[in-house]
Parts: sequence; C-alpha cells; structure tokens
Amino acid sequence: MSGATHDALLDSGRREGARPIRVLIVDDHAVVRRGLRAYLDVIVDVEVVGEAADGEQALREIDAMAAYGEAPDVVLLDLLMPKLDGIATISRINDRHPGVGVVVLTSFGEIERVRAALTSGACGYLLKDAEPGEVVAAIRAAAGGEMFLDPAVARQLTNTLVSPGGEAATLTRRELEVLALVAKGQSNQEIADELYISERTARTHVSNVLRKLGLTSRTQAAVVAVQRGLVPPPHGGR
Repeated sequence: MSGATHDALLDSGRREGARPIRVLIVDDHAVVRRGLRAYLDVIVDVEVVGEAADGEQALREIDAMAAYGEAPDVVLLDLLMPKLDGIATISRINDRHPGVGVVVLTSFGEIERVRAALTSGACGYLLKDAEPGEVVAAIRAAAGGEMFLDPAVARQLTNTLVSPGGEAATLTRRELEVLALVAKGQSNQEIADELYISERTARTHVSNVLRKLGLTSRTQAAVVAVQRGLVPPPHGGR
C-alpha cells in the first residue's frame, strides 16, 4: 500500500468527525486476530471492541455488548471455525442482531460459499490475501449499510448472474419495487419518498437486494432489473 493511501485511511475518520466504527474480530487463529487488531488499531475511524475464536464465543460477545447498548457495528468473520461455523454464525447474528454488519474474511472463494454467506446475511466478502485498505473499505461499507466484495468474488458472481430461474425470484415484492426504482436511478431518499418509508428502511432494502442478488453496486442492480424486465431498457434500447 502506498504511503498516500495509508495516510488517507488514517485520516478518514478525522475528516468525517464521526464516532469510530465498533468492530469484533472472529477467527480461530490468534495470529490472524492479532494481526488484524494491530492494523485496525491505527485506523482512526475504527475501534476493535473485542475478539472471538469461534462462532459460539462471537455470539456470546455480541449478546453481552448488546445488553448494554454497545453491540459492534461490524463483525469481521472467518468461515471455517470450530463449534459453530461461519455460515451458521452469520445467520444467527442476522436473526438476533440485524443491525450488525458481517464481513467475511476467509481463504475460500468458491461461489457456493460466497452465495451461502450472502444469503445468510453477510454484507461483505473478502479473501485473506486482500489488501489492508480493502478490509477497511469493507468495514466502512458494512457500517454504512452497503456491500463490499473482493473483486475476484464479484467477477464470479457477475459471471453467474443470469442463471436459469434467476435470483430475482428470492426477492420480496417490496424488494422488487426497490430494485425497479434503483434501476431508474433514484437515491435512497427518493425511494423512501416514493414508497412512503424512511430513508433508513429504503437503504436496508437496497442493501438486501444487492446481497440477495450477489451484486456490489446499484449499476449492476439496474442491469439485472432491465434483464428481468422490471424496467424498460434506457433510451428505448432493446
């Protein structure tokens, strides 16, 4: 990583003036946890609030923090762990603490694992050879209700996007409405106004749509909406 990029990461939270993003690190290898903590501890808008060596311990830690109104904003999680694996842990976190974003950091990039993680509720997926800056970017995206995928993972998902039956069948009616509005270029606030919901709810719906479809951007979502016939092609195209 260049010095300029590293300085930008360090200064980001200072420019924004927001409270640090609370992060729980979950990995069964102590050396990985310590390495991540050492790096994240110097990022001004990130605060590591705990570590866990397996999924069960992670859930206990989150429950305990949440009891005092201090649940982590983001959980940085490995997939292969003892006692309770990453996929099951993601699902339970999503059920018990839906406001907590989960970013997977793993050595496994198989599309089946990626889809399982995203379907269970993860909002980020990185491989362990990711650049440190990508880890920070994924944490920030998750804290903001957005998705961040490893570029290699994103390419795999894009290549399998238009499979028979299509993933759009898994979307709720409201999520399909949101997808159509995203394809029209509407912002979260504009979607909220259109559907008479809060901006926060609109943002959550957009995040869920991206996660379920395995997408990384609103532009990709717009392409899917056109492919599925939810909106007409732009400029009258075919």
